[in-house]
Amino acid sequence: MGWGDGREVDEVLEELRRYAADDLDESQGRSFGYAYQAGESAKRLGAQAYVQFLGKNGLDPTLFPSLLRLENELVGIVRHRLHGDADVVGSFTSGGTESVMLAVHAAIAHVRRHRSIAGTPEIVLPETAHAAFHKAADYFGATVRLVSVDPATLTADVEAMGAAINANTALLVGSAPSYPHGVIDPIPALAALAEERDLWLHVDACIGGWLLGYLAETDPTIPSFDFRLAGVRSISVDLHKYGYCPKGASVVLYRDQLLRRGQYFACASWPGYAVLNPTIQGSKSGGPLAAAWAVLQHIGDAGYRRLAREVRAATERIIAGIERTPGLRLLGDPRMSLVAFTADDLDLFELVDDLNERGWYVMAQLGSRCAPASAHLTVTPANASHAERFVAELQEVAADVARRPANPLLTMLHHAASGLDPSALDAATFNQMLELVGVRDGQLPTRMALVNHVLEALPTDAREAILLTFFSGAFRPRFEEA
Repeated sequence: MGWGDGREVDEVLEELRRYAADDLDESQGRSFGYAYQAGESAKRLGAQAYVQFLGKNGLDPTLFPSLLRLENELVGIVRHRLHGDADVVGSFTSGGTESVMLAVHAAIAHVRRHRSIAGTPEIVLPETAHAAFHKAADYFGATVRLVSVDPATLTADVEAMGAAINANTALLVGSAPSYPHGVIDPIPALAALAEERDLWLHVDACIGGWLLGYLAETDPTIPSFDFRLAGVRSISVDLHKYGYCPKGASVVLYRDQLLRRGQYFACASWPGYAVLNPTIQGSKSGGPLAAAWAVLQHIGDAGYRRLAREVRAATERIIAGIERTPGLRLLGDPRMSLVAFTADDLDLFELVDDLNERGWYVMAQLGSRCAPASAHLTVTPANASHAERFVAELQEVAADVARRPANPLLTMLHHAASGLDPSALDAATFNQMLELVGVRDGQLPTRMALVNHVLEALPTDAREAILLTFFSGAFRPRFEEA
């Protein structure tokens, strides 16, 4: 990697292509995660708009008024789709995590301005809520009160959430849908609870907000989740998921400007330029905003409605295939396009590995207090033409895995992992554990079943300690002299 004297353009681009050779292939419709594509024209347009506005800086919209106009128009479209009135306002953000963090910060700021709280602000979360809320609590010094979900439906238990409210509660959260299992929390009941107790309810519709509204037009079983419910004060919705826009594109909406004010930051207490940051970022490229605006304009309302039908039809075919497969069990009642299934009589992690070795990408989810380990599918338009093939291979793989004898190493690994004290995890012990499950020189094995079984056996704090240690070691600066 020569750096000192510079390199030719073609040489640099060729090296980038080599670096990307082992990346997830998003183009073949065999990935059930991370890739959201609505066809070549939308992909091409998004890239062109991104590059056209790449150098424009959203730090100061008075110098780049095009960015202010694009954001107002884009947020206006999202507000319209989520049934917001003229008072509803919002911001374009880099992704769902930033949208969630801004909403949490705004809610905490609001409660501190308008209500006296004696202790640390608290966020009442169903245990299926996205990890971004835990991250926001960690960043902003809040406490998470985690509430069990209904064990059958895996949706928020409204009565239990009501019981978790106290004088320090700053925020209630519901998901539409939850990421792990694709089920929709009872948002109308949560909104009524929030309104009754005069509390802030945030609806995390990051993955579903753009798609659910279209599906609800023909599916009366999908409950209201947006600003039609008086108790909803803020909503997050990602456009780089089912809006099919390039990363990163999300919107956070608030019922009025007063609620949004808590996410803003202003500083005139230094000798430089006056700072006003509507979102977490200061300088930010106009590329993602322009790309999102362009893709929404290109696909349009009718196009999104058509894509929603395609996605749901493919999802229903996959659900039917899972339900026909011996040994597999669907979790919850997924009304959108996220599906999770578990395995009662075979090794789920081996099944996921086998599918991924066949060229699919399926995500393994570890078991938790509320649900067993599961395989997670995010179904998109690109998957639609492959649904039947996927089901056929899923059934082949499930039958094959069911015939395999159990790995004798698993019992020993489970025993060792379950007794692990994360505070006593020194470097030598950690590296020994990694080598035992096939992790060497910072490289994960092709098959992850053993790794997942070890993580599955660990308590949550130990899982987190191991993940932090591994990724801390993975991000190590490299530099080679020319």
